[in-house]
This record gives sequence, structure tokens and C-alpha cells, in this order.
Amino acid sequence: MPFLGQDWRSPGQSWVKTADGWKRFLDEKSGSFVSDLSSYCNKEVYDKENLFNSLNYDVAAKKRKKDMLNSKTKTQYFHQEKWIYVHKGSTKERHGYCTLGEAFNRLDFSTAILDSRRFNYVVRLLELIAKSQLTSLSGIAQKNFMNILEKVVLKVLEDQQNIRLIRELLQTLYTSLCTLVQRVGKSVLVGNINMWVYRMETILHWQQQLNNIQITRPAFKGLTFTDLPLCLQLNIMQRLSDGRDLVSLGQVAPDLHVLSEDRLLWKKLCQYHFSERQIRKRLILSDKGQLDWKKMYFKLVRCYPRKEQYGDTLQLCRHCHILSWKHLTSETTSLNSLF
Repeated sequence: MPFLGQDWRSPGQSWVKTADGWKRFLDEKSGSFVSDLSSYCNKEVYDKENLFNSLNYDVAAKKRKKDMLNSKTKTQYFHQEKWIYVHKGSTKERHGYCTLGEAFNRLDFSTAILDSRRFNYVVRLLELIAKSQLTSLSGIAQKNFMNILEKVVLKVLEDQQNIRLIRELLQTLYTSLCTLVQRVGKSVLVGNINMWVYRMETILHWQQQLNNIQITRPAFKGLTFTDLPLCLQLNIMQRLSDGRDLVSLGQVAPDLHVLSEDRLLWKKLCQYHFSERQIRKRLILSDKGQLDWKKMYFKLVRCYPRKEQYGDTLQLCRHCHILSWKHLTSETTSLNSLF
């Protein structure tokens, strides 16, 4: 196989780095250039032709196996290592980055959505890609993206949790695709325009399924949330980081509605997500002359980003430059969160 890089040194030859630059290695006895190292090795062990054929056979076998696994849309090629080595810089022989398609496979996003610690993080990453990175997705990255998205939707339809989160993700993706396909043009996205139209129809079908979902009441008749003391109910509600969840919880029962309107509850929620300076710029007084923390929260959400916290995230080690999930990385390494 010819060398396709920009390096002017041919592979298979012996070169020595000197003060004047790289020079061909000379045989001390004959004074001629050494074209290969077979003269120094046992011919039976280092048969060049047999070695070349065996390497070609191994590469071809691995390629056929990978192509067979990737031949179907819903089948992915999985790696045993759940991490990616990120090079510090690019050279002529290697690139200093990893593609999204490679990250989807190597970091095992399909299994990550089944972990409650990673689910929200993966959904947030998919949302960021849907907003601004669709045009940079390669063919394999598009396939992996849609496969993971399908698994996310099926999981939500099965366990009936995080419905609003996935609705927002699908709406964001559909809006981005409408802009890129209809207004900008088909040349912006990689792939056939009919394939993207089919994917948009699939997204609409998923949205319809989520809209028609009926929450089944659990058959368990033991202790419920409303049976707990009020102080415990309020303590649990303080653990919710989204104000819309508090509003939804208050619509379940009249007693919960009273707790969901607690001023201290909304004050702590505002102080958790926003700084004091941001809060002072968006003060709202109620009819009684007190601060209306609930209205302030929803106004602050429209003006500033909320604080985001996840149970497990992707981390990049500063020393070994390994990109992996946080709980898989050694505690002794120095980490930088990617998100």
C-alpha cells in the first residue's frame, strides 16, 4: 500500500537523523544504501512477501467484519475500550481530534442512556448537536445519532419518565432540520435529501407517540408521597431543580399545590440557579409588596442559563489525554469536565 501522507520518506527504507537532516542508512561493508532490513534477518522468519500477504489478509478480514456489522442501520460496531485517546496536536501522519461518530461508538452512548446518572447528560449532548452540529455529522455519525435517539424515545415510552425532556429534544431537532432542509438547502447536510425527509417524518411519528402516551397509575397501594409529613414533602420538593416540575407536582393534589407555592421554596430555587447580581436585575414585587420569587424564577430562566448538574459526565484527563466517563477514570488523575 503506498504511503499517502506528505512525508517525503518512503516506508520500508532505513533513514538516520543527522545534523544535516534525514539521510538514507548506508551499509558499512558495501557502502550502498540499505533498501530493507531483510539482509540482517532470518529469511524464513522475515519473508517480505508472506508478511505483506498476511498483513493484507488481516486488514481485509477486519474491514469485512466491521462492514458487516455496520451494514444495517440499527447495528453498530462496538469497541472493547470505553475511552478515546485525544492527541495533544496534529501531525502529518495523524489527526488531533476524534469524530462524533467515533465518540458515539467508543464511549458507548447506547448503554449510557440506560444509566440514570448519564441519561440527562446524553440527552443534553444530543440537544446541543441538534442545535448547531448537524451539518458537521458524517454518514456514520448521522446513523449513530439517530440510533441513539430512537433508543432514547423507546426507553421513555416504556418507563414513562422524562417525557417533557424528550419532547423538547425532538422539537429542537425537527426545527433545526426544517431550517436546514427547506430554507437553506439540501447541500448543507451530508446525505440524500430524501433520507433527511424520511428522518423528519420519523421524528413527527415519535412526537405523536409521546403526545398520545397515557401515564398508568402504579398498582402499589402502600405509602404514597402525600402520606408523608409536610416537612418531608417540602424537603423532597426542594431537591427538584426545574421549576416546571414544581408546577406539575402542584397540579396533582390541592395540598401539594399549597406547598408548591411556598415562597422559600422558589427563593432557594432562584439562588441555586442564578447569582445575586442576576437576581437583583430581575426583581418583581407581588401585590402585598413582597418579592414574587416564582415569577422571578421564570423571568430569570428566559434571560440567563440555568445551572446544570449531572451524576456522570465525560472527563478529559490532563496527563494521559484520555476521554472517558467520570466513574471509569482514576481518582488520582487531574480532570477537566467537557460540559
